[in-house]
Parts: sequence; structure tokens; C-alpha cells
Amino acid sequence: MKKGLPFLLLILALWGCAERGQEKKQNLAFSSKQISQIIHRMTDVMVNDVTNPPLASRFFSYATLAGYEVVSQNDSSYHSMHGVLNQYPQLHKPDSITGYSVELTALLAMMETARKMQPSGALLDSLKTHFLDSCRQEGLSEDVIAASLAYAQQVSKGVLAYAKADKYNRISNYARYTPTEGKGKWYPTPPGYFAPVEPYFSTIRSFTLDRSSQFKPVPPVVVSTEKASPFFQLLQHAYTTSKTLTQEQKEIAFFWDCNPFALQDNGHLQAGLKKISPGAHWLGITGIACAQAKTDFSKALKVHTVVSLALMDGFISCWDEKFRSNRIRPETAIRQQLDPSFRPLLQTPPFPEYLSGHSTISSASAVILTHYFGDHFKYSDTVEERFGLPARTFNSFQDAAIEAGVSRFYGGIHFMDAIENGRTQGLQVGEWVLRKVEGGPQVLAKK
Repeated sequence: MKKGLPFLLLILALWGCAERGQEKKQNLAFSSKQISQIIHRMTDVMVNDVTNPPLASRFFSYATLAGYEVVSQNDSSYHSMHGVLNQYPQLHKPDSITGYSVELTALLAMMETARKMQPSGALLDSLKTHFLDSCRQEGLSEDVIAASLAYAQQVSKGVLAYAKADKYNRISNYARYTPTEGKGKWYPTPPGYFAPVEPYFSTIRSFTLDRSSQFKPVPPVVVSTEKASPFFQLLQHAYTTSKTLTQEQKEIAFFWDCNPFALQDNGHLQAGLKKISPGAHWLGITGIACAQAKTDFSKALKVHTVVSLALMDGFISCWDEKFRSNRIRPETAIRQQLDPSFRPLLQTPPFPEYLSGHSTISSASAVILTHYFGDHFKYSDTVEERFGLPARTFNSFQDAAIEAGVSRFYGGIHFMDAIENGRTQGLQVGEWVLRKVEGGPQVLAKK
């Protein structure tokens, strides 16, 4: 019996060494890459669902906000959005959950929130499964994964309750919107003749605005058939430009099209074209900037969140004006006054013309990104490569925003005053969002 004791001790020692060799990790390092992967997958689901641009911004905002909430609860250098965003609740860090990974929790909170909000959110399950399997392969402890998931679900529940209270769900109870009749008023355009998109979007709670009309622009140029009128000059300019586009101008128009409602006429058949929303494009740019600047995980999540908030409030501001001025699209006006056979380069989106949504949200996004990365941040925009469009290089975010705005003029779907005044509104919204978020609760206290 005594002779077998050394052998038994040796076996136990070897077993202990093996166990220590297989010891599970308690944390993994994540980066902006994983944030971009979630945004990318959310975008795929939105393309599948043909999610309209304002609604897409709503999904992105709450998903990123859930991730940021986790960061703010665990890092005092990132303040909570409580007291900063309109009616944002104080979400407490759960004392009963320990042993989690902050970054993993933040990513899971994004996925959990997106899954519950997007109509086809169940399509995100494969991403979550693959992601957690990768964590396991990297040696992350099952206990850490379980704790992180439990924490993420609790945060997501609080953010989803906040989202439900923004009153978007009441829109379906409103009377069906009927386009206003009269000269110069918008009405559906071919080939789809779609009903107007989100006519009541400005009625929901914004994140930072005091009211949806806070940055109400100057009124649009009044529609007129008089050849000496300012409107006719706008009309003539739009028509002439559409007939003399350079190859580069056409490429710019297609690069920034981002129209989820596009149809392709194949003779007797109209096929829907799958395209991302303009908000998804700017969040793609955000991911590119974070990766290029090697931004750490927490800051990258904050930047994605603030851009998303600016997108949402930008759409609310723009849509407030669209359905107030309700101005006719160039396609309709040109056919009435200049050329009955006119067709714009791009398909006209299904909502009123003034202001340009691209100009508004692009300028707002550019303000945010310029704040975090600087005035002269040169980058290559590869967002549209997967849709068959080559990358474009920009010397700054504002250069990109200006090009995004004018692309709608080249596309024949906006008058120039809608683009110029949309840019003004976007700059105002972006600066306002930035002031609120970077100022923290003190900004509201000083009002």
C-alpha cells in the first residue's frame, strides 16, 4: 500500500497540471471590429426587411445605447445617458451578477436589443451563436459567458422599455396619411407609387431635441409655373443638370443612393433592389474610422452611439419639415412643366422633397465624427463594395457629407435649396447632439 502512494501522488500531480493547463480565461479583448460586425448584421436584417431610413436609425440607436449603458456602468470616465437624453431612465448595475466581461456584455446587450426590436430579429441568432462559440474556442469560461449574457439581458430589458415609451408604436393607430392635394404638393411617384414613408415620425420622442421643429429651416422656394420665378430656375437647373451629368457625377449619385425602396423594371416584372439605408452607410463609415484610428472598444462604442443618436434626431428634424412643406419632387414637376418623358437617374424615394434627408443626416453624422477624429481625417469609404460599387476616398467627413448631399441633386430627386438647407439643419442637429452628450447632465442643468 505504501509502495503505491508515490505513484498515486504522481497521478494527482499530473492531473492537477493538466487542469491548470486547461484553465479557462476570465476575459477576452474585443475591439471596434466586433461592434462593426453587429452593425453589419443588423444592416443585413434591415435589407431583408426593407426597413425604411428613419426606422433604421431607431433600431441602431437603441442597440448601440444598450451597449453603451454597460460601458458607462463599469467605467466612470463614460457618463450615463440618464439626465442627458430625454426621459432616459437611471438603469442600475445589477449587484447580483458578478464575474462578467464588460465588453462581452456590451456586445450581447446590442444583439439582445436588436433582436427584440427588428421584425426579423431572430436572424441575429446565428451571429450570437457564432460569436459565443468563438469566445469558447478562445478559452472563455462558461461562467463568464453566462454572467455576461444575464447582465446583457437585464440592460437590454431596461433599454427596450425606454424604446417602447418613445411612442413609435402609436403611429400604427393614426389615420392613414393622405397626400395633400394642390399645386406643388407631393404625391407618389413611379414606378412603385409607394405610400409616404413614416409621415408621423416627427411625433415620437427624440433623444436630445426640445421639440421636433427646434431646427425648423427657412421655408422652401415657393412652387410656381412662372418662368421668371425662383422655383422655375431651380426646376430648370435640376433638369439641365440631369441631361449633362459626367461619369463621375453619376458614380457619386449611385454611391450614395441608399434607397431601400428601389425597384428595377424588367419589362413585365418589377424587382426590388436590396440596398442599405443612409444611416447604415454612415455607421459603416464610423466603423472604418474607428478601425483606422485604432480606437479602443469603449470609445468606439460611444462614437457609434452618438452617431446613431444624431441620425435619429436628424431624421426627426428632417421629417418634421418634409410633411409640413410637403413639396413636390423634381420628377413630377419636370414632367408637368418641361418634359413629360423625364426620368431621374435615381428612383425617387416615397416621401416629400424638402428637406433632403441625406444632406441632413450626413452633415449631422459628419459633425460627430469630426469631433472625435479631427477635421482632416482621410479615409477610404468601402461600405458599398459589397453592393458592387468601388470605394471612394475622402479627405474629411464634411467632404463626404457635402458629396452625399449633392449626390441627390445629381440623381434628379432633389432641388438645390433642399440640399443646401438640409445641410444647415444637419449641422445644427449634430452640434446640438454633441453639446448634450459631451456636456453630460450639466448641460441640461444650465438650460
